[in-house]
Amino acid sequence: MLTQEIKRWEILTTSMRDINEVMPKIPNMRWGALMNKMPTNKKVKEMNRMFPRDGRWHTVFEEEEQTFVDGVRVWKKDPKSWA
Repeated sequence: MLTQEIKRWEILTTSMRDINEVMPKIPNMRWGALMNKMPTNKKVKEMNRMFPRDGRWHTVFEEEEQTFVDGVRVWKKDPKSWA
């Protein structure tokens, strides 16, 4: 389990070094996101708040319980389970 997490982390961090070199530069682009799932309108609005308007590409890999944004793990929590 731990070795899988380490391999996933290595893949994400190496991809972050190269993604802005590989992806196209689009004039007047606020930000770009390379995602593993189709974004919804709600997700795009959330990313508008999260990402700076610097014209850079970001990686967003969503899983059932967690999301990796630029190689940083963000745990999803159910609002009903908040104390």
